[in-house]
Amino acid sequence: MTMDPLVLLTEVDRATEALLRTAADLDPATVAAPSLLPGWTVGHVLTHVARNADMYTRLLTGARTGVAAEAYAPGQRDSEIDAGAGRPLREHVEDIRESHERFADAAAAMPAEAWTFRLEFIKLPAAGVPWARLREVEVHHVDLGRGYTPADWSDAFALRLLREIVTGAGPDAPPMVLRPYGIDHPLTIGADDHAPVVGGPTKSLAAWLSGRGDGGDLTVSPDGELPTPVRWK
Repeated sequence: MTMDPLVLLTEVDRATEALLRTAADLDPATVAAPSLLPGWTVGHVLTHVARNADMYTRLLTGARTGVAAEAYAPGQRDSEIDAGAGRPLREHVEDIRESHERFADAAAAMPAEAWTFRLEFIKLPAAGVPWARLREVEVHHVDLGRGYTPADWSDAFALRLLREIVTGAGPDAPPMVLRPYGIDHPLTIGADDHAPVVGGPTKSLAAWLSGRGDGGDLTVSPDGELPTPVRWK
């Protein structure tokens, strides 16, 4: 997947429209039903997606103006999610649409040099925001638990997510060698000559390591149980 923020923004548009279609087709009562995230209802997930867009809008605006913006004030993230979770479904749908439009407008206003402004929240230049937003939309679409699964991710998205998880794996992550089907070079977590080799479809590996899949279609060599991944995000 390209690093070009303008290309990734089109992917954010596409992913957001797919999420909106899912949300619009829900039974209104589903807002109060459990999502796949422990302790969160579907309404919590939908609210988080909208407020996350506003957060990245703030960061992009700061990058454009050259004045670093705060992602969230202390306690803001959780309080906003809790406050918005119980709203009617139609309000959630409009909120996600409108917050995405604000995000898209902020991105469109970015001059080329502003994409190089470093954002401490993501530890990257502002050019990393479109990917970060795409990841939020795609992963939390799955977390709704309403028919959209990692199998619906694009191959490019799944591979980039997989590589990000591998690169960011900390010292507590169990060592393993990942062999996604169709990828020439393995991905390695940890330094262990005897680490198990885990193979399978890229989407399944990304889902498993991100906590969005059980790894049921993965293989492990030597024969045995899959390692237990550390909690991701």
